[in-house]
Amino acid sequence: MRVGYITAGAAGMICGSCLKDNALVSALRQQGRDCLLIPTYTPLRTDEPEVSTSRIFYSGISVYLEQKNAWFRRSMPSWLERWLSSPGLLRCVSRFAVGTRAEELGDLTLSMLRGLEGYQAREVERLVTWLEREYRPNLVCLSNILISGMVPALKSRLSCRVVVTLQGDDIFLDHLPASFRQAAIELIQRNARYVDAYIVPCQYYADYMADYLGLPRERMRVIYPGINLHSFDEARSTATLISNSTGRDCSSGTYVIGYLARICPEKGLHVLVEAVSQLVRRGVPVRLEVAGYLGAQDRGYYEEQRRRIAQEGWSQRFRSWGEVSYQEKVRFLSGLDVLSVPTVYREPKGLYVLEAWAAGVPVVQPQHGSFPELVTRSGGGVCVAPHQPLALADALEAMLRDPIRRQQAGLQGRRAVETFFHHQRMAEETWQMWEELVADSASCPDPAVSQDGMRQSH
Repeated sequence: MRVGYITAGAAGMICGSCLKDNALVSALRQQGRDCLLIPTYTPLRTDEPEVSTSRIFYSGISVYLEQKNAWFRRSMPSWLERWLSSPGLLRCVSRFAVGTRAEELGDLTLSMLRGLEGYQAREVERLVTWLEREYRPNLVCLSNILISGMVPALKSRLSCRVVVTLQGDDIFLDHLPASFRQAAIELIQRNARYVDAYIVPCQYYADYMADYLGLPRERMRVIYPGINLHSFDEARSTATLISNSTGRDCSSGTYVIGYLARICPEKGLHVLVEAVSQLVRRGVPVRLEVAGYLGAQDRGYYEEQRRRIAQEGWSQRFRSWGEVSYQEKVRFLSGLDVLSVPTVYREPKGLYVLEAWAAGVPVVQPQHGSFPELVTRSGGGVCVAPHQPLALADALEAMLRDPIRRQQAGLQGRRAVETFFHHQRMAEETWQMWEELVADSASCPDPAVSQDGMRQSH
């Protein structure tokens, strides 16, 4: 069986979906599976060895130019098309990108979802033709439903099974103006007639997206994410050596709270800053260490948090690591007493939770999204009421003041990653699902033939 896994690069940012997709395909290849990771928009950026093809489709530059100018849609020469899709150029442009806010991309989103009827029809044709001539997959998996405009063409030309991974699409759609959002959902529902199945990272998200997009819940398979524990442990051995020679002074009696995620309002750094301020006022000896990507559009938000910290008088207890490499990330996690990323949205994945557990670090997370399922399955921390800095401060203090409980939660989290939340299990479950779909292709009707699987969006 051959599988083409089409993923979307996130410009110059390391994103959770890219990390998960790369880890999945890497594990599949280690298991001897025939699977290509095919990037769109921009090259992938991960903190582990990247396994995608060098060829990039739906170049972010081409997509934008085709949206804005008819000449690029009708007359762009092939040499220019190839140049605009070159990884070097896209990486260079990505470094200077100021962000891709959903509210600014309404027309482009709708055009992309229209597929061959949209301004990016050339991009659809280019990708489908390449797959048809160079690879001929039995199944194609898309990393999100926002690129589903290509699905009707994939089904028509390749006669393959199509699976879509849902792992955060609602966050983008929620930021679209209402008229664009409704039109986008209607186009997604039209494209979904050609989708055979969906992969979702937790039970909550399957239920939520079935209702949000009006998709058939019975076609959704929950496959929890996993991380590469072998790579983590190799990096952790090096991090331990570094920490022993240059690391923090554990004898100081100061508790270290960590935040590892993109720095933006959605991830809730402001909630954590307020919670730590509460702990400082109570006299709890804490410091906050923050690591993660900071985009230009969120610098004002970050500076606001720094000002709040200065006004509260605990700047000396705050440290920013900036964007970290894989080795630095493991070293960062290995120096924490507890991790908290108190998202204000309902996070569907939460890979940073699994990474904290791999380091034996417990977590305190909001009681929404994927977190209750992850924590319940592992015992690696606690969940508290979301959007409540006081509740978060209480839970953090309770965890920090109880070393036995903290150690036990960290060990349980580590055990959960060893036995379940690893990328080999994720790959095995995913491949089994794909094999079942391909095996059933002769006996099961194509979902595009009948609309019985679709229901009206609420």
